[in-house]
Amino acid sequence: MSDINYTEITPEIAELAGKCTSNTIDSELYTKYEVKRGLRDLNGRGVLTGLTEISEIKSHTIEDLDYVPCDGKLFYRGYDVEEIVKGFLDDKRFGFEEVTYLLLFGKLPSIKELDSFSALLARYRTLPTSFVRDIIMKAPSKDMMNTLARSVLTLYSYDKAADDISIPNVLRQSLQLISLFPILSVYGYQAYKHYHDGESLFIHTPDPTLSTAENILHILRPDQKYTELEAKILDIALVIHAEHGGGNNSTFTNHVVSSSGTDTYSAVAASLGSLKGPKHGGANIKVVQMFEDIKVNIKDWNDEDEISAYLRKLLHKEAFDKSGLIYGMGHAVYSLSDPRAKILKGFVEKLSVEKNMLNEFTLYSNVERLAPLIIADERKMFKGVSANVDFYSGFVYNMLGLPTELYTPIFAIARISGWSAHRLEELTNGGKIIRPAYKNVAPHKPYVNLSSREL
Repeated sequence: MSDINYTEITPEIAELAGKCTSNTIDSELYTKYEVKRGLRDLNGRGVLTGLTEISEIKSHTIEDLDYVPCDGKLFYRGYDVEEIVKGFLDDKRFGFEEVTYLLLFGKLPSIKELDSFSALLARYRTLPTSFVRDIIMKAPSKDMMNTLARSVLTLYSYDKAADDISIPNVLRQSLQLISLFPILSVYGYQAYKHYHDGESLFIHTPDPTLSTAENILHILRPDQKYTELEAKILDIALVIHAEHGGGNNSTFTNHVVSSSGTDTYSAVAASLGSLKGPKHGGANIKVVQMFEDIKVNIKDWNDEDEISAYLRKLLHKEAFDKSGLIYGMGHAVYSLSDPRAKILKGFVEKLSVEKNMLNEFTLYSNVERLAPLIIADERKMFKGVSANVDFYSGFVYNMLGLPTELYTPIFAIARISGWSAHRLEELTNGGKIIRPAYKNVAPHKPYVNLSSREL
């Protein structure tokens, strides 16, 4: 039995770590060699690294060769997402399955095609025999994204054609993962809460007649009950998170890994690792935590002066986590508005009324209105800053009673549709492995024999 404490930072490790951090590259060299850090130019625009037909993000117009900010727009396969959402709401039906079909196949399904596709997803919503007992229930992780990634990688062992990257096989694997992500996420959470917090363990099987959003609430809640509005707004959240261009970190990760010719499970696990990061999929948790701090420190949620003073403290690193950020405000691409936040906000007020949380909605609205003004004044930013999708999504999940541990997995449950579409596009149109260049800036040195080196 080993006596090593695998989590301890020993003095030896601390000393070696100091040698790692001593190798800092002079920041001026990035300018000298015109390095596009973060694959962005000096204006923050992404460097063009590929072409796609899956989605388009519109945040500016070009006038006299200048980029002029405009209200944000998001298109799935050429269709405005706002119009897509309006379409399935007008028909009083759920939309995530339709959007998944659209992203994968490039066309809107007919009634017959959608029914057949939804039935196929329902049939795939079954885990291999004993998978819950042997994999999910053993050594449950406190982080559901790691649990989800482990489950995905383990499914490789259950797939007799795991390494086959032909389009039909990759599509089959993608559809199975799209179907299984809700189950893997919720069961993983329930297993952790049972073994670590002693909560009662209940495993509900999915209902093949329910939509993805309905099934999430159905298998998560002990009584399996939910309202129509709850399921509808969760479905909308899945729709607007399903895809966001090839350049977002987790989708680009999928392109990079897929270009190597590896299997689907490895590519998806890599994307999950990316999405787990607080700069990407975990941002809405930060928003909820920030607002909990706001509620404690602001007495009058309608007092603009009191709210403004707190927001300035956030920017001055004097409040909450002292990061200098107002979480949920601003986006790498959008400036004037994030269309996903706009869509979600249209239903947040309705849910806040149903949940008797209208005061909280008023607070969110006040912060959304005041924060851009404070940021513009403090940071002298004039391009426009607006609420992003994370600003309201965490509030929605909170009102739905979803545990924070599942916030990022729900993002993954939606985004697996986009990842799958991009993986198929990469395999169909790719060829070369993605390999950007890094320039070495370390000087060449003569080798010194071990016996001649200084201590």
